[in-house]
Amino acid sequence: MSTDTHKTQRILDAALGVFCRYGYRKTSMLDIAQAAAMSRAALYLHFKNKEDVFRAGSERAHATVMAHVTAALAEPGPVLTRIETALLAFQQGLMAEISASAHGQELFDANMSLAADITLTARATLVASLAGALDQAEAAGDIALRRVDATAVQVAGLLVATMDGIKHTQGGGEALRQGMALHMRLLGAALLRM
Repeated sequence: MSTDTHKTQRILDAALGVFCRYGYRKTSMLDIAQAAAMSRAALYLHFKNKEDVFRAGSERAHATVMAHVTAALAEPGPVLTRIETALLAFQQGLMAEISASAHGQELFDANMSLAADITLTARATLVASLAGALDQAEAAGDIALRRVDATAVQVAGLLVATMDGIKHTQGGGEALRQGMALHMRLLGAALLRM
């Protein structure tokens, strides 16, 4: 890892903690610089403002989570188990530290204001990845999408929407895991070849 890349990672690590501690609005570039153990002038050599820092952090978080999704889908085992693992990795990877913050909602709102394009691209990639796994499972004869008269993309979109619905009505953590497990059992009953 280059020195410049290492410094950028250190800044983004520090910035996440600062945003979680103070919220987006109250965080200043000075706060981020101090948390990253550098001068404000040095911080400005890497990022022009806190919006850039925030967007870079969102981009890094989404890229990291998508790597976990890809790894989960590549594991051996039943497709619905791999999809459930991938969905939980996506949701929990993005929410863990932010959800624990008293400023979590403000940070989610800031993300949709400043980095909606990053979030929407990651979600589209998630749906496409899940659809690819479903298509492969159908080609292997493991599932039958025709039983529910749906395409892999439609089922993948529903899976992501269900994950969002469970998160918003029941919260994250264990409630999300249990809700997704139930949903995957129901989906399995409809799709799995007997």
